[in-house]
Amino acid sequence: MRWSIRRPGFWQLVFLVILGSGLYSTVVRFTGGLGASTALSDAFPWGLWVGFDVLCGVALAAGGFTISAVVYIFNIERFRPIIRPTILTAFLGYLLVIVALLFDLGRPYRIWHPLVMWNPHSVMFEVAWCVMLYTTVLALEFSPMVFERLRLHRPLRILHVLTVPLVILGVILSTLHQSSLGSLYLIVPEKLHPLWYSPLLPVFFFISAIALGCAMTIFESFLSYRAFRKRLEIDLLTDLGKVIVVALAVYLVLKVQDLAGRGALARVFEPTYEARMFLAEMMLGVIGPMLLLGVRRIRTDHFGLFVSALLVVLGFIMNRLNVSLTGMEASSGVSYFPSWTELSVTLMIVALGFALFGLAVKYLPVFPEMEREVAVPPAVAVLRRPWIGTTPLILILGGIVFFGALGVAYSGLSYRERALAAPPRLEEEEPDIAEGLERLNIPPDVTFPQGEGSPGPVTFRHASHINWERPDCTVCHREPFRILKVEGDASSRPARDWHDARHCGRCHDGKTSFSAQEECAACHRP
Repeated sequence: MRWSIRRPGFWQLVFLVILGSGLYSTVVRFTGGLGASTALSDAFPWGLWVGFDVLCGVALAAGGFTISAVVYIFNIERFRPIIRPTILTAFLGYLLVIVALLFDLGRPYRIWHPLVMWNPHSVMFEVAWCVMLYTTVLALEFSPMVFERLRLHRPLRILHVLTVPLVILGVILSTLHQSSLGSLYLIVPEKLHPLWYSPLLPVFFFISAIALGCAMTIFESFLSYRAFRKRLEIDLLTDLGKVIVVALAVYLVLKVQDLAGRGALARVFEPTYEARMFLAEMMLGVIGPMLLLGVRRIRTDHFGLFVSALLVVLGFIMNRLNVSLTGMEASSGVSYFPSWTELSVTLMIVALGFALFGLAVKYLPVFPEMEREVAVPPAVAVLRRPWIGTTPLILILGGIVFFGALGVAYSGLSYRERALAAPPRLEEEEPDIAEGLERLNIPPDVTFPQGEGSPGPVTFRHASHINWERPDCTVCHREPFRILKVEGDASSRPARDWHDARHCGRCHDGKTSFSAQEECAACHRP
């Protein structure tokens, strides 16, 4: 008997490389700790593993409670074929969120503490309990697929009786913690950028989760068809596209009204890194998909729905990362970019999600057996023939949205690099500064009190710290130097450590500009 070894394909090799690098990073994480495996610090303790693996993971699994509520609570039976794929996605999503938490927690072996150490005043406590309970509910909702495969009829009958109570409990729990993830950031109004901080942040998280859940159902249906030739009916996916448009429209209107009501709408058009990232997020995840799904030819095409859903997914991943990373970076006083070990662990978790979904689709009754396709008579098809093919139209419009958002985000990154660059020296820019002093209301020089052991007082000059090509006081005066009215002169203000990373040391670190710790004479003059 001859044995033959099947050579792995391209995607299998990619999966093995991702899995290998992720396992190596896992060993580094659990042997060396967070400091050895991440770019996190005391000033920036939450990074990619919270922003993407937790916030995005929970939101990407939101289709489970959305579709279950539509079928079992609102009794819209035509969406029943969608339930199992969405339940599978939600169940895998929450399992992988728990895995990601084990990586991010400093002491993961204490993850069980919320079970016995109650703190009902903590939002984190509520999120922990909701995640645990909803994962249990999803496991029970997922179990009929396993019982059918094993032909266990008695457990199926018991679960059939419990289905509606389980769905109601699941909708309540998922609604609570989808919004509570936004509530986590309500306690940092001075740290989160005004473009993302809002009292309505829990509402924004919940509405975006509904749109994202529907988009993930379309996304997984397309990929399942490419891999296993199994997908959902086009009329059901088209209706999901309509739901996405409505949810995104509600989100956009509330967002604009909220920004206008808080006086932050003008910040959207400021030449800042945060404004560019906000515009890219809205173009990619809200405005672009609404325009695409508003075209009937795109909304009734499998590939068109896939491109639109992909933009929604990418846009709302960007939203969660903007809230957790971009909006918090300036107030921390440090610049954060995830290490390669953080990236490899995240890629490994995503790859495992795809692999487990593929195994479930292959061996369990996830998708309906038959697929109904609506046939179009040849004569009608000729009459409806458009001036440009559907696929080129989708690629053109989707490409415009994607690369437009990418260009806006890139301009934001470039602006941040310029803002962090060393400030021009006063003597080199005398003509520009003289003109700028007439144009801008520059505050007078500020002399800070001399501390113990200090070689001399420090006089701060605003004119030497301004980028005169693009003057922007908010680079420093949002955080860490808030604009406050101080009674008395500078000499009466209490002395503090101005050398740390939250004050002068933010730029004078020896890299961005000369070191505040080593080149003392550059500032302290007797």
